Amino acid sequence: MTDLALGTYRCRAIPEAAARAAASGAWIDTAPNYAHGRAQRDLAPALAAHPGSRVSTKAGFFTAATGADAVRAHVLDGERAATGHCLAPDYLRWQVDRNRAELGRTRLDLMLLHNPERAHHGNRAALHDTLRAAFAVLEEAAAAGHLTGYGIATWHGFADGLFTVADLLALAADAAGTRAHHLAAVQLPVSLVMLDPLLQALDGHGPIADAASAGLTVMASAPLHGGELPTITGPELADLIRPGLTPTQACLLTTASCPGVTHLLLAASSAPHWEEAAVAVAQPPLDTSRLREITGVLTSA
Repeated sequence: MTDLALGTYRCRAIPEAAARAAASGAWIDTAPNYAHGRAQRDLAPALAAHPGSRVSTKAGFFTAATGADAVRAHVLDGERAATGHCLAPDYLRWQVDRNRAELGRTRLDLMLLHNPERAHHGNRAALHDTLRAAFAVLEEAAAAGHLTGYGIATWHGFADGLFTVADLLALAADAAGTRAHHLAAVQLPVSLVMLDPLLQALDGHGPIADAASAGLTVMASAPLHGGELPTITGPELADLIRPGLTPTQACLLTTASCPGVTHLLLAASSAPHWEEAAVAVAQPPLDTSRLREITGVLTSA
């Protein structure tokens, strides 16, 4: 069963959407650079009203204003601040504390390294060194009670072969000095456009299958590919997926049915959009044979 979760990257009405998601018990995903740096503060009232709600946040990308604050805090220099992305240990410790303050949480449920592939363009060994050092900081934070778990949110790190789930597990064990580490989740794009993770999962390999086998939370991001998919999904494809569903629902059900996916992130700003998505995710999942039929049609087109 895949759970619907609120993603705040493209969400246009975060306070209202967060209140709706938190009231329904849905997971909420955010980052310090979303909504021009306002997303976490906009979420705080809903999280305070629903203290049992769970939220994932990130570190990596930051706004110019946050970068300036980090320079004043002596955790970034001006050159690094100008890049808009950093995973260095001093900065990461500072961002963990800043996220906790902005979200109004003593303990973060989940802290994700945001597109870590940006840290080193194509240099796999250097990237792994950076990830190991970052994981060590997050292990410190977990030991201090400042977060429950951590992971990565990537766009093309798996697809480009920069790391595998096995790599991440090994790096987390190195950072923790034990296999009892706190690596808990991966987030990656899965959709009718970004099909490879789904195709691999159907064959029992790839990042989703490997993460599920390790007991990790798997968050599927961009299931509507930035809102483009419903406009290009015709009625024939929607009916093939499941008759009676809207194109949006058909796209969401396909991703939600991917074996190993635990959460489907959607930036549903309005109540009707959230309800439409909730109906789709509550549908019985598509079986493997139907998923293969759908992906076969798409890959042969």
